[in-house]
Amino acid sequence: MYASYTGAVMPRHLDLAAKHGVNLMGAVTWAFEFEDQAWFDGFRDLATNGVDKPVLNIFRMLGMMTGNRVPVGNPAAMPLDAMLASGVKAKPDVNAMASIDTHSAAVLISNYHDSAKPGPAAPIDLTVSGLPRGRMQIQHFRVDDQHSNSYEAWRRMGSPARPTAEQYALLEAAGQLESAESPRWMNSSDGRVRMNFDLPLHGVSLILIRW
Repeated sequence: MYASYTGAVMPRHLDLAAKHGVNLMGAVTWAFEFEDQAWFDGFRDLATNGVDKPVLNIFRMLGMMTGNRVPVGNPAAMPLDAMLASGVKAKPDVNAMASIDTHSAAVLISNYHDSAKPGPAAPIDLTVSGLPRGRMQIQHFRVDDQHSNSYEAWRRMGSPARPTAEQYALLEAAGQLESAESPRWMNSSDGRVRMNFDLPLHGVSLILIRW
């Protein structure tokens, strides 16, 4: 849940800065190193016993968003003022942030709710326009219960206090950023890319387009 919160809050930082006329040059996270702690004990760290946590994969996604931020038309997003007034309690906030660079574009999409209770996935209908015409590669990265999530992998193991060497290797692999689908190439005749997929509650997707 902390991973999806981080994915959801980053674009809101930029929205708040714009709202109040702040020239936000960058953002940092408070992260610490805790030695000899129980697995997944604590919140202000990016790894546990040498295994990367899901939130670190959100920062990996953000690091792949280069260039300049561009506007996103998204009627499903909760208005900023409503979020500031009451949080995200009535229904999930399905929000997006996009960037474009010389030879790439990226869209980060989050499906967040303040409650950790399970809920339905959000159907995503994504159109990216204003791209060059021609051949381009599309990659889809995901953080959710099944992807890029060492914590859920650890829970599926039975939450071992002392993972075996084999389990540790599996947790290390689960801590890396994973793709939700295989990379693919497409030809765009109009400079548009369209994708449809379901984004689980508390899931975060990064769509990376290169040409």
